[in-house]
Amino acid sequence: MLNRFWNRLQFSGFYAPLLALYLVALPILSLSRAGLMLWQSERVAATGIWPEMLLQGLRVDIIQLGLLVIIPLLLAPLFFHRQAWSWWRRFTFFWVLACIILLVFMEAATPGFIGEYDTRPNRLFVEYLKYPEEVVPMLWNGFRIHVFGALGMLALTIWAGLRFMRPWLNQPRPVSNWKHWLALPFVVLLVVFSVRSTTDHRPANPAMFALTTDTMVNTLIMNSTWTVFHAVYNLKHEAKSSEIYGEMSEEDAMQQLREMRALLQDHRPLIGDANLPTFTRQTATVHRDKPLNLVIILQESLGATFVESLGGRPVTPELEKLKTQGWWFENLYATGTRSVRGIESVVTGFAPTPAQSVVKLSLSQDHFFTLASLFKSKGYLSEFIYGGEGHFDNMRNFFINNDFDQVVDKNDYANPVFTGSWGVSDEDLFNKTHEQLMKHHENGQPFFTLVFTSTNHSPFEFPDGRIELHEEPKATENNAVKYADYAMGQFFRQAQASPYWKDTVFLVVADHDIRVRGDDLVPVKHFHIPGLILGADIQPRVIKSVASQIDLPTTVISLMGLDTEHPMTGRDFSAEPEGLPGRAMMQYGENYAWMEGEKVVVLRSGKAPTHAVYDRLTKELNPQEPPADAGVMERRALGHVLLPSILYREQDYHMPGDGPAVER
Repeated sequence: MLNRFWNRLQFSGFYAPLLALYLVALPILSLSRAGLMLWQSERVAATGIWPEMLLQGLRVDIIQLGLLVIIPLLLAPLFFHRQAWSWWRRFTFFWVLACIILLVFMEAATPGFIGEYDTRPNRLFVEYLKYPEEVVPMLWNGFRIHVFGALGMLALTIWAGLRFMRPWLNQPRPVSNWKHWLALPFVVLLVVFSVRSTTDHRPANPAMFALTTDTMVNTLIMNSTWTVFHAVYNLKHEAKSSEIYGEMSEEDAMQQLREMRALLQDHRPLIGDANLPTFTRQTATVHRDKPLNLVIILQESLGATFVESLGGRPVTPELEKLKTQGWWFENLYATGTRSVRGIESVVTGFAPTPAQSVVKLSLSQDHFFTLASLFKSKGYLSEFIYGGEGHFDNMRNFFINNDFDQVVDKNDYANPVFTGSWGVSDEDLFNKTHEQLMKHHENGQPFFTLVFTSTNHSPFEFPDGRIELHEEPKATENNAVKYADYAMGQFFRQAQASPYWKDTVFLVVADHDIRVRGDDLVPVKHFHIPGLILGADIQPRVIKSVASQIDLPTTVISLMGLDTEHPMTGRDFSAEPEGLPGRAMMQYGENYAWMEGEKVVVLRSGKAPTHAVYDRLTKELNPQEPPADAGVMERRALGHVLLPSILYREQDYHMPGDGPAVER
């Protein structure tokens, strides 16, 4: 039967294997899409566009196949010579086989990725390949069924692909060359047009297939090979990433910042110049003879989902006790969905963009502002304490190159009580933290310590016998959070009885929620996170204003009693009157949400801004028609997402004298 198939393709001559790729791959990709749509039928049905998804999906598949065949197609003339026929057969045999294997493997890996990240594979799929020591154990312990399923599908595809392609190796050479030369420009033109897929000014891109307000459903329209290809391609545009929303000059963007400061009654003066436009003088509201130390505990994936008093599950009893002892943020929102985005906000005060976090971008690997840069001139020792490999997500490189003095990671723990896929347990992490803080106190040197937990990360491993499980089986996110909360509670009991407590302010905050997903353009409810400032003489206070992670570092330095100058754009809640609606910003893929009080505007690539109202009781984002002053809020949002991109590109986010070697 396969011989008959190839014989019927003889009319296409040299182009037969490329045509065969279309005939085989299009049904495979369409069936995969249909299967994913059935799996996510509830969310797909809510959009009401089943047929359109399949039709537009076929369009995406044709684009992807065009990208795969364009290289052998352009090389084809080199093989038109009679003696090169056998080489053409071998080359296209392996090329088509590799393409089929790639397409099938990516589709096989898709359900597991959607289950974890609520989207088809994207650049994370590629980025995680750099960290096999962390990712392989995670996949083995938490996604074993998906791994075996994908590998089984891969083996089956290789076997079937070899059987399918083998008859091609015996196909006779076409008699005439002139037909292939004559057809070549038309075939190339057809493939190029299929890749472009539109007569518009710009070729097709993922924004063209954003047909619904559910981001995950929009990715189902595409195929996973294309989503990864496009994400990798877009990496080269990240320096100007925010320009996908529109254009605005640096001065106009700064004007939006000034206007927002006025609305927030922020009277701190901007004292920078063209090279440091956001440079701010901040006078501490708390006067101290000796400024406090700072410890930031960045909790992995601790969204409001897990905090009962914030409308979540009752799995953080220790945090609920601690919140009565300090400043508790009721309406704090993460800036993104990745740990490095949380680090970016809390440690550098840098606002989010559609690009990767500055923790990973090239121009921010030195001479970029961090809290360590600020504290360096004050004589502080700055350190990062982590239970896993410090190099993960480029953290060690970013910290050491930007004024952190030392990194403590997995290799620095002697006889840990438990080690999992992501490193030692939070219990070990906090024991090490206490040990380090005692050492710094005894040395008499002021310190800034960043602690990053890891237990609440799939596959959710932690030691037995520490907590009463919230549910069965043991390895669930709720149990992992409850254990992480237990470990943190143990640490704070120890810290409060230690001599460094009275000299230290602690910030406890999540990096992001555990799985940020939903059928909204930006699932705002999953950006809601807890935040707590306590320690020393901090008095209890509840902050109800809408706040962002970037507001935390600017607030804690004031509570520490430090008069400073810095480029951070966050607010100082210690100097701000109560009762303001506040503002927050959230980056969700290529969608950017700007929230003022309950009002939200969402900026999208290639689309008009969308307006909504966020109901904090129901946690629903309710779309609405643009209000009369919609343009004002849209420009404010655009200014705040463009400004960090400009600062990054121009390398204008640093302390004076610590800029790049060549200034503008």
